[in-house]
Amino acid sequence: MTKIELVDYQSNWPNEFQAIKSQLTTTLGALAVQIDHIGSTAVHGLAAKDIIDIQVSVKALDDPKVIELLVEAGYEFKEDINRDNLVGYKPDDSELSKLYFREPTGTRTAHIHVREIGRVNQIYPLLFRDFLRDNELIKQAYGQIKTELAQRFEEDVDAYYAIKDPYMDTLFYAANLLQKKHDN
Repeated sequence: MTKIELVDYQSNWPNEFQAIKSQLTTTLGALAVQIDHIGSTAVHGLAAKDIIDIQVSVKALDDPKVIELLVEAGYEFKEDINRDNLVGYKPDDSELSKLYFREPTGTRTAHIHVREIGRVNQIYPLLFRDFLRDNELIKQAYGQIKTELAQRFEEDVDAYYAIKDPYMDTLFYAANLLQKKHDN
């Protein structure tokens, strides 16, 4: 059974991301438009699961070379994980499509999310990450919610995410509104 285990922020996470990014850049070359450190390990001072989340943004999600090259490099393709969830979108909306990979056997635990550049699910983790980085009190509140949920639902992953994900969506929509207001 999978348990929710959060650890305090680790100063080595950015360096571990850079090492994986370097491998992905070598593997994918120009297919990777950008490679970003996302998730809680990308936010200084935030407790997180000890997993490096990475987003690889590509021009076309249906380019077969992406899967081919990553699998050849040892990344484990999880074909059944092919979309994200977001309040306000239907589950089959193309804006939520993605490819998902796990790290090569014997290497640092990482979740590799491949998303098409410009889609809402590609924008979401970057805007969410930056919103937490730029707003200390919101980051602290989010950290507190994660910690409390992890303690209450340590062995109930579904319950943990059933509460955490809509809260994250709320923060995303707030960050999106603020950005639009700022841009105008």
